[in-house]
Amino acid sequence: MGDPETSPSPSAGAFGNAPLEAVFLRAGADLDGFRAAARRLAGRNVPPERVLWSIGEAPGLFGAAVEVEATQSPLSLPRGVAEMVGSVVPHRDHERYALLYELIWRILHGERRLLEVSSDPLVHRLERMRKAIGRDLHKMHAFLRFRRVEGEDPERFVAWFEPDHHILAAAAPFFVGRFRGLEWTILTPEASVHWDRTTLTFGPPGRREDAPTHDGFEAGWRDYYESTFNPARTNLTAMRAEMPKKYWRNMPETAAIPGLVRQAAARTGAMIEREPQMPVKRNPARAVAAMADQGPDSLEALNAIIKRSEPLVPGATQAVLGEGPVGATIAFVGEQPGDQEDRQGRPFVGPAGQLLSRAMDEAGIARGEAYLTNAVKHFKFEERGKRRIHQKPTAGEVSHYRWWLERELDFVAPKLVVALGATAVLALTGKAIPITRARGPAAFEKPYSGFITVHPSYLLRLPDEAKAEAYAAFVADLRRVHELGRSLQG
Repeated sequence: MGDPETSPSPSAGAFGNAPLEAVFLRAGADLDGFRAAARRLAGRNVPPERVLWSIGEAPGLFGAAVEVEATQSPLSLPRGVAEMVGSVVPHRDHERYALLYELIWRILHGERRLLEVSSDPLVHRLERMRKAIGRDLHKMHAFLRFRRVEGEDPERFVAWFEPDHHILAAAAPFFVGRFRGLEWTILTPEASVHWDRTTLTFGPPGRREDAPTHDGFEAGWRDYYESTFNPARTNLTAMRAEMPKKYWRNMPETAAIPGLVRQAAARTGAMIEREPQMPVKRNPARAVAAMADQGPDSLEALNAIIKRSEPLVPGATQAVLGEGPVGATIAFVGEQPGDQEDRQGRPFVGPAGQLLSRAMDEAGIARGEAYLTNAVKHFKFEERGKRRIHQKPTAGEVSHYRWWLERELDFVAPKLVVALGATAVLALTGKAIPITRARGPAAFEKPYSGFITVHPSYLLRLPDEAKAEAYAAFVADLRRVHELGRSLQG
């Protein structure tokens, strides 16, 4: 967004001795334009009653516009004011800019703690507008549904949504964080936004008919929704308040609601009559495993299930799938993706992965001809400030992912599988085996030969004086892997 255009109004004499200052802002949420205009107006000491705010109108109604000075100094305002401005600018109320400038003017002219006076009519109105934006963002986060565009490769997902306010730019980062590994587009009546796994791009308005009306995943999602619906807690008033009907046509699960409501009384009675039972301990991986048992007939079909499944460890923005050719002679299995792998959606691209690639090259193993994957498919981490700190998966979490790894290796069908570190050994054998004792060729009791060595991240953690010797030993292990792979090809 560019700077707003402002001009003194030649016809403003009817409003007083001083001319009105006309400000032209772009349609939608022109936050940058408003900030620039507020700096200019306040710098020239223009009171709120002398400003005429125009939204989405071409300059010229009140004379030729002049540009806002790029060097205008920022205003000295309490932090809460900047937050209020950012929250209210997306509101559809045409008076929003005038109200915000009045707030800024009063704070600059002696009322520094104005925002703390909740009974002030201006503060009360702005606070209501801010809450309205918060509710609209919540509804978009909760009720927007992506649908897969059939026949496109790579996969692309599109959603249609009709927000009450100009919140698309404010809402987009949430969906980037939630669906970073997918390519998607959100269409609204006033603008659109596209994520290509790297960059957000905003574009022109969309049309409802440009978004898919269904996809193949919806039947399973409806079944899940029906299975979790509690008839004893059916409250139509609360349902309509929390899930307004305006959004129902975008959500596949709402097709089941009328039938579930009709059956609620009978189902509640049956629940009351049923004898109480002890709760059953559930395996968090069982639901996903059941989906896999329905018959993925290829690695691509298996990966589609993994990509749509919730992480079985805390953290992660996406599943990081294996990489390499089906039928590769050698497969490498690590522990789990790291920070860079989670961000890029590829295995072994961070510091440890770069070290592995270098060692493979020295050992004569072409990375592009090997298959690389991890025992755990999601990045388990703990946030510390702006950093995401790797957390080692528990034995239970490794066990939850074992069926994925086993199916994956069934489809790849390698002749030799290299376990990089103790977690990979646990995933492949079900046993905790010390690496120092088992390093070298191993029998995994699988349809492939095995080899155990350290994980490259182990080398990165060593003191500098020990790194060279440990790296040489690691390269020596990979040379043995290379020789074993060649013999197995024979």
